[in-house]
Amino acid sequence: MKHFVSIKLLAPLFCFLLLGGCATRANYDYSAFKESRPGSILVLPPLNSSPDVNATYSMLSQATFPLAESGYYVFPVTLVDETFKQNGMTTPADIHQIQPTKLREIFGADAALYINVRQYGSTYTVIMSETRVTAEGRLVDLRTGKTLWAGSATASSAEQQSNSGGGLVGLLVKAVITQIIESLSDKGHPIAGITSLRLLAAGRPNGLLYGPRSPMYLKEGSPAP
Repeated sequence: MKHFVSIKLLAPLFCFLLLGGCATRANYDYSAFKESRPGSILVLPPLNSSPDVNATYSMLSQATFPLAESGYYVFPVTLVDETFKQNGMTTPADIHQIQPTKLREIFGADAALYINVRQYGSTYTVIMSETRVTAEGRLVDLRTGKTLWAGSATASSAEQQSNSGGGLVGLLVKAVITQIIESLSDKGHPIAGITSLRLLAAGRPNGLLYGPRSPMYLKEGSPAP
C-alpha cells in the first residue's frame, strides 16, 4: 500500500533542499508566463546528455511531484508514456521534436515541460567521490509555442559529505568506498529528486510561478501562508 506524507510535514525539508540550489538566471522576465498562466503541464520524457541510461526515467518519475505541489495539474507519467508508444514515439529526442500544437491536440495541455539531464551518476576524482545530477528545464506554451520559463539546477551527494579526519589515505579510502556504495545503490535517483525539487518547485528565485491550484497563485512576492 502506498503511504502519502503531508506537504506540511515536508516543508522544513523543502526549505533545506531549495536553499541548497541556486538560480542560474537573474531578473527573469515573467511577462510571457503571466500572460499565459498555464493550469496544466505535460512533462515530456527528458533528454539524456549523460552516460547513465537511468537518467531519463529517474528524472521523469520525480518531475511531477514538485509541479503538482506548486499548483499545476500534471498529466500522469504512465499515461503520457503509453500514448507516445502507441503513436510510435519511443525516444525523448523524437518526442521533443513534436510540434507544440500537435501535443496540445493530443493531450489538451496548456504547456509542456522539456527537460535535459546534463549530468547523472557517480564520479571519482582522487580524494573525492560524488553523485551529481544537473538538469535544465524549459516550459513552453502549447497554444503559442512561446517559452514561458527556463532554468537549471544541480544537486550532489557531496553536499552531505564530510572530509574531516583520516588524512590523505583516509580520504582516498572513503572516496573509493563512497563510489562503490553509490554506484551499487543507484544514488543518482534520490539526488535526481533533489535536483527536480530545486528546478521545478515554485517560489524560488527565478523559478516557476505558482499554478492555479496553489493558495499562492497570483501572489508572487507575498509570504507563504
